[in-house]
Amino acid sequence: MTEMPPAPLLSVIISAFNEERYIGACLGSLLDQDPVPCDVEVIVSANACTDRTEEIVEGFVPRFAARGWTLNCLSSPVPGKPAALNRADAAARGDLRAYLDADIVCSPGLLAEIARRLDTPAALYATGRLRVARAASWITRAYARLWCRLPFMKSGAVGAGFFAVNAPGRARWGAFPDIISDDTFVRLQFAPGERAEVAAGFEWPMAEGLANLVRVRRRQDAGVVEIAQLYPNLLANEGKAGLGKAGILKLAITDPVAFAVYATVHLLVRTRPQGAEWSRGR
Repeated sequence: MTEMPPAPLLSVIISAFNEERYIGACLGSLLDQDPVPCDVEVIVSANACTDRTEEIVEGFVPRFAARGWTLNCLSSPVPGKPAALNRADAAARGDLRAYLDADIVCSPGLLAEIARRLDTPAALYATGRLRVARAASWITRAYARLWCRLPFMKSGAVGAGFFAVNAPGRARWGAFPDIISDDTFVRLQFAPGERAEVAAGFEWPMAEGLANLVRVRRRQDAGVVEIAQLYPNLLANEGKAGLGKAGILKLAITDPVAFAVYATVHLLVRTRPQGAEWSRGR
């Protein structure tokens, strides 16, 4: 009798640093997933947590087991997201890998659609449709309105906060380097034609308030500059359309409030240098 090949395994990796306010909703959204056409393991890589993050994760272990999935919490006193991702990668067993920020909430169909899309022998990067969560502050809501209309967002497969790769895709890079923007680093390992966006989405929270928007945007920009300096060959895979003067004018006319907020953040970012601190802004 011919033995059936083992079922594919999807490893969902979550880096977590003091995420007690968010990790419960993130894990709950994974438990609420539609049936996934493969086995699933979830690994939370807790780095230097001083709050209840690890306690909350451990509380979810029986619920994941009841679904037939495994949930492991890796605890380390060593801070830093790249190191946390590498620890989880070393422990992960799946050929399919999904990398998820701890403050992301996934829609029910996301993992199933991702697993099906990654079922290809070609190297592939996949993500869902990014939805910005409704912010509490009007400034962030205005900023988000314009940000969502930028060419980068309109082109799809953004992957901020959630991205996944199959085994040939994961072979594109080794360990995560100690850099600011791990998601940009991974996305640029793939040409535009090797990046896919499935219909199911995920909710991504944006920094609240002007000061936090400036801090986070400054760090994001510094991450892009860092990649350009360290890995200039990756820029050929950007595929980002330019906005142009006509596009800028259209944004300003159609939503002047959002344009003014976005322009203010842009100006403040340019007038103050990036510090060494890690900024989430929430």
